[in-house]
Amino acid sequence: MDDHIIIANKNKFSNQNITAKGEERARVALTHPETLWFNTGTLCNIECVNCYIDSSPTNDALVYITADEVSYYLKQLITRNWQVREIGFTGGEPFMNPEMIEMARRGLAAGYEVLILTNAMLPMMRKHMRYGLTELNTAYPGKLTLRISLDHFNEEQHDTERGKGAFQKTLAGMNWLSDAGIQMAVAGRTIWGDTDSASRTGYSALFAEHGYDIDAQNPAATVLFPELDETVEVPEITTACWGILNKDPSSLMCASSRMVVKRKGANKPAVLACTLLAYAPEFELGTSLQEAETDVALNHPHCAKFCVLGGASCSG
Repeated sequence: MDDHIIIANKNKFSNQNITAKGEERARVALTHPETLWFNTGTLCNIECVNCYIDSSPTNDALVYITADEVSYYLKQLITRNWQVREIGFTGGEPFMNPEMIEMARRGLAAGYEVLILTNAMLPMMRKHMRYGLTELNTAYPGKLTLRISLDHFNEEQHDTERGKGAFQKTLAGMNWLSDAGIQMAVAGRTIWGDTDSASRTGYSALFAEHGYDIDAQNPAATVLFPELDETVEVPEITTACWGILNKDPSSLMCASSRMVVKRKGANKPAVLACTLLAYAPEFELGTSLQEAETDVALNHPHCAKFCVLGGASCSG
């Protein structure tokens, strides 16, 4: 773990089985696989202020995954009898990956819904990507969704995170998706201290202004993520916490999803327990879905702040 995590949470998150206070650490079993995520690579056309995975135009720590590698894991879904309904693609910026359309096609052709997380900027707006998205949406109506990273409904706030002019470029992409009839969702952030109600009211007004068919009141269609500040001290989650918090462990992401990544220099992809912890080696479960069926120790600050206490889910 990084030094700043250790300082903020001194003596915590160091043992897979017990907390710093000697209590039994909570674990989560893979009880109902619903989403298999693929990280398409950490390269991105922009560099955001608070990117959880440090995506940028130069970060290739996670290299481009290929369509054939995606197919390899799609076949494993059948072999392992995972009743997955959705294939998710995240980055980086997925449309930087030259095989993005083909990867989505293979997920859809296998009978799954496909969710692509994107900033809807230039990589997505290239002619061949727009053609491919239109073709897929026609061939598999209602099965393809693009979740747009729109950090705030206010241009100034959004651009504070993503750079001057980013808001308008993202809206241009959303306008095209709307005109093309491609289903959209939005991912925002809560770092500005707006209440959930105020945030959704703001997004609702923006969607209405532009004619976007997105339900701002639906947490699955407009997902509001808490900030992943690793310098903030958070409590460790024990087995007793489930009852204290009235929280069902099966509601956490690691009970219903896994993520496949391809590390730079690796011979094959690896399967991770969590979409948020691409660089934490203890959350790498192996190279196969069979190996990834093990339970997961909640041994990271993100487990507490983002999933247990924050109640967030990448799939919504």
